[in-house]
Parts: sequence; C-alpha cells; structure tokens
Amino acid sequence: MLARARISILLLIGLANAQDLGVPLSWRKFSNSRPLSERISISQNAINSILPQVNSAIGEFNGIGYWQSGNVWAAMANHDHIAQTTTNQAKVVANLNTVWGLRANYDQFGWWAQAAYYGYRAYGDQTLLSHAVATWNHVTNYVVTAAQAAAGKQPNKSFTLAGTCEGCSPTTDDQSINSVTTGLSASLAEATGDSKYTNAAILSANWIKAHNINSGNIVLDTVNGHDCTRSPATWLFTYNSGKYIEGLSILADVTGDAQWRTLMINIVAAAVKSTAWEGTDGIITEGASPSANNDAVGFKAIFIRGLDEAFVRNPSNTNLRILIHSYVDVQYNALLDLAATGTTYSSNWHGPPQAFTTWGQLAALDVFVSAINAN
Repeated sequence: MLARARISILLLIGLANAQDLGVPLSWRKFSNSRPLSERISISQNAINSILPQVNSAIGEFNGIGYWQSGNVWAAMANHDHIAQTTTNQAKVVANLNTVWGLRANYDQFGWWAQAAYYGYRAYGDQTLLSHAVATWNHVTNYVVTAAQAAAGKQPNKSFTLAGTCEGCSPTTDDQSINSVTTGLSASLAEATGDSKYTNAAILSANWIKAHNINSGNIVLDTVNGHDCTRSPATWLFTYNSGKYIEGLSILADVTGDAQWRTLMINIVAAAVKSTAWEGTDGIITEGASPSANNDAVGFKAIFIRGLDEAFVRNPSNTNLRILIHSYVDVQYNALLDLAATGTTYSSNWHGPPQAFTTWGQLAALDVFVSAINAN
C-alpha cells in the first residue's frame, strides 16, 4: 500500500510542514517489509493467544477489567474489517450480545458501545448497531449543555455545576468530563446519517477544542464539572489524543468541514512525538507493567487505533500517512523484536519478553491490527 511512499521516505524524513509531519531519524525501525498475508497472520495469532482467557458466561477476559475486555472485542472486529475476513465474527457477536443481555446501561464510558459499532461495521450486524445506539441514548442523558452549565445544574447530576464547564460526564455522581465518548457520536452519525449524532459529535469536538487541549496540541484528561478544575498538567495519557483523533477523522468525513481534519493533523503531529509517553526511539513507554495490570496498559492500544483511523481516512495526505505508518511500525517492530514470546507479548514494548499476561496481549492487539493497514 505504501510501496511508493517507502521509496521516497528518506526524502521526506525530517521535512516538516506547518504541522511538523517529518519522521524523526532517531525512531527505531520505522518500516517493515512483511507481506500482507504475514501481517494478517501475526495479528490473528495474537488474537488466538488471548482467546483461552475469555469467560463466555460474562463476555469478559480473565486478567483484565471490564473496559479493557471491551477493547479486545473491538480489536477482533477491526481485524476482520481490515483483513476482510469473518474469522472472529461468531465470538465477537455472541459475546457482545451476552454483555448487553447482562449489563444494559453499564457501559457508561462507551468502550463496549464502540466495540459494538466496530462489529456492526465489520459484519453488518444490526443488533450490534442497536447496542451502540442504546448506550449512546443512555449516556446522552448525562451530557451537560451550555444552558445547564450556566444554570449550575443538570437534572441527572447529584452535584452543582460551574458555569463554563459544559460537556459530558457519564454517570450521576461523576464530576469529570473528558474525551472518551468523542468518537461514538461521529461513528453513529456516519452509520445512520442521523443529524442528532452529527450535532452531538460537533458539540463534543468543540468542547475539547475550547477546554481540553494544551498548548502543545495534546488532549488533556479531565475537567471537573463541579468547579472547572482541570486534572494535573502531568496527567497526559495516550488514549485521550487517540479517541479525539479517531473522532475528528470521522467527523471530518461526515461533515466535510475542513477544520476538523486540520485539527486532527495538528494533534497527530504532536502526539506521535510527545515526550510524555515515549523517548527518542519512538517506542511508547506508557503502561509498561509486566507484573500487574493497570488502566494505562490499555491506553496505548486506543491511541494506535485512533491513528489507524486517521491513516485510512486521509489517502491523499502522503506526509501524514508516512508519519503514521512509521510510528505504527516502530511499535510493531518493537513488539516483534523486543517483547515477543512466540505469539504473546509483554506490555513493556522495550522488552524483555516474558510469560503470557492478558493485559500485555490486550495492549499489543491494536498494533498488529493497525499494521495490516498502515504498510
């Protein structure tokens, strides 16, 4: 897919446009020559290695939490979508349906709804789309509008609001507002053509643009809706930029509004070079936890997934695609060279290899899925 781009990559490395889309020469192994069939096989083998951990009675995986389990199904559906296979369809559909049967409206942050949307996109399954819509309808009850912020109250919130912190925090007592649900509205807008999702996506995108991006174009974590205090400036996590990149990529296509594509490119350019989660070699260090699971282990997978969405939706932006391709390959080669034990992978992408952990495998899946595309 990027054969011509690889030939000219040395001419482009280090060059920068207004968004600095140059590829740093210090990055470790920013290309690969594995054929498509091998990349698909590597991705599916990584999926196969986590499947023994699934508890089909509840649709979750042993060793990781609820939101992380939803992201395993997301990666599996995306593998089938990108590879144009149905290898994982039966398991994805059955387990997502199980979860909605057990836990309606429990998915307050939309991770499972996004997985259901990916399943719909991969398989055309209308029931999965209805799950995503149901979650969106529930979460929308907790959106804080500008009028509610000005009034200081939201009918489904148990705390008072500061006057300038409109946005979305997804439960009755949750005071934090962040970017987690950004992409779901844009995804549903594209899937259904319903303007209510488009309008919601625009509101979310504008809120983050106005309130939750730092001067370096990195998306911040949370704003407290009660008093407008912001999470510490040092709380920089890959998933916030990743979810926003994904949402903006879709929103730009849905609306045709060039501002969202421009903003997305600016955030990609900053995020893939952020010293908050990587060194000069470009390998993500966030969530390197060989001995115990934690939320940050899964964050970097969300980031890579968002970059892949940007890659796919910008076929004419060669510099952007080379930057994303190079960044994905840095992570891909690190996993295969430094962190692999057969078809299982450490959450520390610098290595060394270790025995299987569910959380390490979760973190790797989106890299392998994205490498099918981004080469």
